[in-house]
Amino acid sequence: MNKSFLIGATTGGALAVVVGAGAVASHRWAPAAPRYAEVVQVLPLSRTLVRPRRVCRDETVERTRPASDSHQIVGSIAGALIGGLLGHQVGDGSGRGLATVAGVAAGGYAGNRIEARMQRGDTYTTTVRRCTTVYDRTVRPEGYRVRYRLGGKTGTVRLNYDPGPRIAVRNGKLVLGPGAAG
Repeated sequence: MNKSFLIGATTGGALAVVVGAGAVASHRWAPAAPRYAEVVQVLPLSRTLVRPRRVCRDETVERTRPASDSHQIVGSIAGALIGGLLGHQVGDGSGRGLATVAGVAAGGYAGNRIEARMQRGDTYTTTVRRCTTVYDRTVRPEGYRVRYRLGGKTGTVRLNYDPGPRIAVRNGKLVLGPGAAG
């Protein structure tokens, strides 16, 4: 064999061993790329929906009938007649006339008040439908705001699911989707 060939092959082999060992050593001690991002905070997001609706119920109410004689004229006249008759029975001479006038006035006033009280007491019961608007509130989930830590940096992502304690990472990027965290 040729001496130059032997020296070249030996040198090349030694060089290959050194380079290969260096590559293996650097691969073994180089930090591996993270496989997961650590979840720091999960904040549920929601939306409150407010919907109006009418609620109706029947109530029994008492009402006063409308008066056919709103000024109580009939009661005033009847009271005045009765008061005048009673006043006329009292006294004699000019005192009788004065008692009759006083009886007419007092009887008219009393008849007016009595008829007014009777009209207020003339009531009837009826049913009235009363409606109000109430507001129903519904809270609907809208997803999650997730803060994570990856390689010493913190980031935020919005997800439709709770990822749990960690999120899978592939080629330095988050793998997002249900069941991706492992």
